[in-house]
Amino acid sequence: MKRRKMAALLMAAIMTMGLVTGCGTGSTESGTANKENSSSANISSESKGTGSSTTANESKKTTGGSGKVLVVYYSATGNTKAVAESIADATGGDTFEIEPKEPYTNDDLNWTDDNSRVSKEHDDESLRDVELKTTTVKNWESYDTVFIGYPIWWYVAAWPVNTFVKNNDFSGKTVIPFCTSASSGIADSGQLLADMAGTGDWQDGERFSSGASESEVADWVKELGYAK
Repeated sequence: MKRRKMAALLMAAIMTMGLVTGCGTGSTESGTANKENSSSANISSESKGTGSSTTANESKKTTGGSGKVLVVYYSATGNTKAVAESIADATGGDTFEIEPKEPYTNDDLNWTDDNSRVSKEHDDESLRDVELKTTTVKNWESYDTVFIGYPIWWYVAAWPVNTFVKNNDFSGKTVIPFCTSASSGIADSGQLLADMAGTGDWQDGERFSSGASESEVADWVKELGYAK
């Protein structure tokens, strides 16, 4: 009788231990699943964040900044000058005009004439080293952000700008190109200038039509975060 009772008690103990062990295993698996779901959610969130960051870096869109602003521009017919002045007004920045030592006349700018100055310079790149009145900007070191503007000539920046870019050190500066044209986009003109400069943090540029309004320019400046 005692043996039967002891056997029954032993069996009951074994069953109890099995139940306890089974519950513990279930809780552990449930916890692991929750952690994996949580990790998946974090990975998804981080992936989205990384994607946004990568896109921002690839597009090189500036998000504004502080410090002094300079608006450098070359204007052949006055359109780029108007945009440059609107940027200066919107940012509270200073302006610097790029001026060829030998100014371009209307005949020089006639791109439909194969014998015009710009046509010859287009056909022979060695002629694009345009001498400027000066490439020196007073207190250049004090400017943190430089907007640089130009008309588009044959899908690139008007080449008087090349001389200015090659003769200045843009180290430590954020550089934002802008251009004017009747129909052509900014294309790779800003990147080509960045390659010439070899220094500076060059951002994506913006193209404006020949008759861009002050409000249009001001909206762009505000979007960049440089409105005063």
